[in-house]
Amino acid sequence: MLWPLVRYWGSGLMIAGICLTQLIGVDLFIPMVSAQTYQDTLNQKMAILKKSEERWIEVNLSTQRLIAWEGNKPVYAIIISTGKKGTPTIPGIFTIQSKRSIDRMRGADYDIDDVPYAQYYSGGYAIHGAYWHNKFGTPVSHGCINLAVDHAKWLFNWSEISTPLVIHY
Repeated sequence: MLWPLVRYWGSGLMIAGICLTQLIGVDLFIPMVSAQTYQDTLNQKMAILKKSEERWIEVNLSTQRLIAWEGNKPVYAIIISTGKKGTPTIPGIFTIQSKRSIDRMRGADYDIDDVPYAQYYSGGYAIHGAYWHNKFGTPVSHGCINLAVDHAKWLFNWSEISTPLVIHY
C-alpha cells in the first residue's frame, strides 16, 4: 500500500515523501524532498526578502541569533534562546499572526503569567520576552523564541501582523 507522508512546515503543508507499506514486513520510505531542498527554499525566501524593502525577521537556530531586517539592511541583532532538545523550535517560513503585549502561557510543565511582548507565528509558538531566565544564547525554551524583555519590546513595536519570519539552522 502507498500512502503520502505529510510534514507541516510553518503555515504550509508539504508532502515529504511516499511510504510503501507491507514490503516483506518492512515500511519503505521514498523521499520526495530532501533536507537540502528545504534549506534551499529557506535561502530563496531570504534572498527574495533581501531584494525587497519589506521588514522581516530571521532566526538562526545554530547561532541562537535573531536579526530584524528592512530589505537587505539588518537593523537589529540580538542573542536569543530557542527550544531545547525535547521541545525544539521548528524551522520554517512563517508570518506574525497575532500580538499580545502581555499574555499567559501554559503547557504540560509550565504556567507563566505576564509574558511580555508575545508575537505568535504558528499555533502556540511565539517570539516573546522572557523575564524568568538569563540563559540567552542557549536553547532552553519549550519551543518559543525567548528574548530579553527590552529586546522583545523593541521587536514588538517594530514588527506588524504579517511580518515574515524565517527560522533556520
